[in-house]
Amino acid sequence: MTPELLRRDDAVLLVIDVQEGFRAHVPDWDAMVARTAVLIRAAAVLGVPVMVTEQYPKGLGETAAELAEPLVAAEKLVKLEFSAACAPGFDDALRRLGRSQVIVCGIEAHVCVHQTVVDLIRRGDSVHLVLDAVSARRSSDRDIGIRRALADGAHASSTEMALFELMRVAGTSVFKQVQGLVKELDATLSVV
Repeated sequence: MTPELLRRDDAVLLVIDVQEGFRAHVPDWDAMVARTAVLIRAAAVLGVPVMVTEQYPKGLGETAAELAEPLVAAEKLVKLEFSAACAPGFDDALRRLGRSQVIVCGIEAHVCVHQTVVDLIRRGDSVHLVLDAVSARRSSDRDIGIRRALADGAHASSTEMALFELMRVAGTSVFKQVQGLVKELDATLSVV
């Protein structure tokens, strides 16, 4: 694993299966969704494209309602495969975007997130796993999924870490917009 920082012109944000069917079962749901929303909104400010997947929406429902507005411009893929990288249309979408760094967040850490991370790394993509925006129904599954993904070669990241890597410099209008989103997130999480 080669050390590297995220680059705006080479990164894509991948939001995996943050669906209504998980809402009542994921213990840190509100905080995880709030962080995901900030990642999506900041990606728009930074010019980083966003892809979103839904695992069997007939059974697990649509993407979380809180994310509907921020995801309006995202490339959406419906899948049955656990790995988003194996979903029909995924390769074409990523190729169209021409990006090799994939910022990953979503559900569930030990199933769809882990299998996606492994497949992306195997293909040669650089994966940055946003640990505070990855979850599962059980904390033990979240922990093992994250540990395996990191052992398999993903770069550990957090919401703020990823955003500040993408910005690289303070004092710009982009920085001020993203900083505002981070401050909103801090206020939200202090209530959650």
